Amino acid sequence: MNNLTWLIRASRWVRNPPGPRRIKLVFGIIAAGLAMLALEKLGWWPDWATLERGRGRW
Repeated sequence: MNNLTWLIRASRWVRNPPGPRRIKLVFGIIAAGLAMLALEKLGWWPDWATLERGRGRW
C-alpha cells in the first residue's frame, strides 16, 4: 500500500468529514458483521446460510 495515498485520503477526510448519516451507516455495517461473526462462533449460525465445501481451488 502506498502510504502517501492514505495520507492524502486522511487529509481530505479532515477537511471535509462525512456526515452523521454516513458514519451511522458505516458503524451499522460493522456491527452487523460482528454480530454475524459472533453467531457463527457461538454455533447459532443456520446451516442454510453456510456454504458447502466444493471441489474448486478454494
